[in-house]
Amino acid sequence: MNAPLKILAVDDEPLALKRVQLLLARVPGTELVGTASSVPEALLAIDAHRPDVVLLDIKMAGQTGFDLVDNFSGTYVPQVIFVTAFDEFATRAFEVGAVDYVLKPVELTRFTAAIEKARKALAVQDAEERLEELRHVVAALRAQARTSEAKRYETEIWAERRNEFVRISISDLDWVEAERDYVRLHAAGQSYLLRDTISAVQGRLDPDLFIRVRRSALVRIDRVTGIRKAGYGDFRIRLASGNEVRVGRTYVKHIRSLIAPRVRSGAANDELVEPETPR
Repeated sequence: MNAPLKILAVDDEPLALKRVQLLLARVPGTELVGTASSVPEALLAIDAHRPDVVLLDIKMAGQTGFDLVDNFSGTYVPQVIFVTAFDEFATRAFEVGAVDYVLKPVELTRFTAAIEKARKALAVQDAEERLEELRHVVAALRAQARTSEAKRYETEIWAERRNEFVRISISDLDWVEAERDYVRLHAAGQSYLLRDTISAVQGRLDPDLFIRVRRSALVRIDRVTGIRKAGYGDFRIRLASGNEVRVGRTYVKHIRSLIAPRVRSGAANDELVEPETPR
């Protein structure tokens, strides 16, 4: 019987690493030997575990997966499966050769196919061939990244609810609030927990769609039907769902200037109130 394929997962998102762990448990002949959340951690883990395959996130804070590949050399080079949010045009770099990719969020069928492709490549390629192909793919992807002018924003987020991980479409997301070490996502009448910061989540969302209404909350602009003054210095944003979200005092003026035209044109029955001048 063949030895299990030793796999190292590299991603700076804890939920993404957890999902890889769950997926590998469903792929026979594999063993997750370690995880890493940065390039330096990954280099140490590769040296310690000598994995056969590295599942490598391309977009990480600080350094990218490309930077990890730049450090590969010598007679030992693991097979790499890139985990990417790049579009289909960019993935043309993978069409020829053994280096493979999976798109986020990772699906079991595609994930299994990539693992099997890596297993076969390990049997026929030596370290020098793997390194040459990796560098070719990385060069093609870097070129694509340089020519892309528009920043990509998330179209979906994976979060936790009742001990399971659930895919949330950004189109269903109404508002987000910080909750201790987590953020709570409110979407389609349900709420979900994500272990992240409110600032990190805001960076993943299109700023044309979402606005910060206080330090600990974001709302989707096209869900807003009005702003209500609940008391002196107390303003609440009313959402189409019926929920109200408190507005931080320092955010009121900026928010009104951004959403007033949309609210007036889209919700005739709701009045956008003016803050009163203290007397």
